[in-house]
Formats: sequence, C-alpha cells, structure tokens
Amino acid sequence: MKIEFYKYQGAGNDFVILENRDEKYNGLTNAQVKFMCNRRFGVGADGLMLINKHSTLDFEMKYYNANGLPGSMCGNGGRCIVKYASDQGMYKVTYRFMAVDGLHEADIDMHGMVRLKMQNVNEVKLYPGYAILNTGSPHYVKFASNVADIDVVEAGREIRYSKQFKKEGINVNFAEPAEEDGIYVRTYERGVEDETLSCGTGVTASALMFAHNDKGFNRVEVKTAGGNLSVEYNKIDDEHFENILLCGPALMVYKGEIEV
Repeated sequence: MKIEFYKYQGAGNDFVILENRDEKYNGLTNAQVKFMCNRRFGVGADGLMLINKHSTLDFEMKYYNANGLPGSMCGNGGRCIVKYASDQGMYKVTYRFMAVDGLHEADIDMHGMVRLKMQNVNEVKLYPGYAILNTGSPHYVKFASNVADIDVVEAGREIRYSKQFKKEGINVNFAEPAEEDGIYVRTYERGVEDETLSCGTGVTASALMFAHNDKGFNRVEVKTAGGNLSVEYNKIDDEHFENILLCGPALMVYKGEIEV
C-alpha cells in the first residue's frame, strides 16, 4: 500500500500526519504505524497521527506512539495537527477537535505560534523531590539541579520500568529552574522508550510544578533540547490548575509517499 504523508515538528517533537477524513487509512495496522515511525527503515517520527472527520467538531485526532500502539494525549502533536489543518486551508479563529482525552481548543496567533488548550488538572501527588500528575498523559516530574548532565535514557527508563510504573508506564521529566524565571526540561517518553527533544504534556506538567504565583495567572517559559515553549495557566491551589495553554511553534518539515 502506498501512503501519502506529511511530516511536522513542534520544538523537535516530530510526527507523521495522515489525511484520513476520507477514511482511506482506516485499515492501518499497528505494525504499519511502527514501520513508518522507524527512523532507519521508515519516515522516522516520535508518533503518528490520523486526522479524522468528526460529526460536530473540526476534526478528530487519532494518535499512535512510535511503537505502533494507540497513545494518550500528545500536546505537541495536538499543536502540529492544528497547524496541518490550517496549512490545508481550514482557517478558524478557534479550532475545536476531539482527542483521546476529550475536547480541545486551539488557535494560531499572528506570529504563527499554536496555542493549545489542555485539560484541567485536578490532582497532583507530591513527594520529596518529585511529583506525579496527568496532563492528558501521566507524568513523573523529577526536580533536579543538573538536568544537562543527566543520562535521561538510563534514569528515565529506571523509573518508567520500576515496579510501580512498569505495567502502565509513565513519562519521566527532569526539570530545573532556568534563566529569567523559566525552566529547563528533558523528557523520557513511554511508547517512544527514549528521550525526545521535547514533550508537550511533559512540558505542561513540569511548568505547573514551577508556578511563579501561588494563585492566579502564571506563564512559564520552558527550554527544551528541541526549542522553546511556554505554558500559561491559572493556579487554583497546589492540586488544581485551569485554563492551561501550551504555546509554541509547529512547522511542516516535508511531505512524501511511502510504501508499506
């Protein structure tokens, strides 16, 4: 089967996007997804998305991890698929689409930055030195002071495959304060089973844990290996966060065809 694809990236987090509003890729298998995401034999990506039609919203986002299996919410993927829709001629003040964790809204500002509204967070488990929370995907946020020197793959894999998390898996973020009241984040992603250049839901989870204001509006600038993102939100208290926006660039890399 010959597949037409688009390659997009958001802060180095890269994705294969397939146009499926005509349902021509409904029969795509997990093995085919895994093959396309392979960086040596396929296109190469951290994940693959189908843009599906939706009866009442602009579209549906169906996300697969690089291992070929359906994944939980991907923040940078959500921003990229909105940019794809815009590039294909869908012009909206506000984009509304369905993802695995529910309804999302997004917009594209005058500078081309895509702002994606994430789900509210209503539970944070705080422990000495780390926190666990779900921002559409489950995240472990480790508070660190030497993020640049950490072996993220080894340290992240140790936590992800520990007895507590082995069955369901968890994404592991290493975060520290950076210049100008920002933070620096590196992430080990389950499903990719490697460090990615950035992770939207991981950046979001980390930013919530580094609020500048005890309550009310916060904006946290986030540096990742793949580029800069920002997270805006209202902090209600230490466990409740609302109006969460993940903001940053999303760009088409190339388009092509692949035989699977």
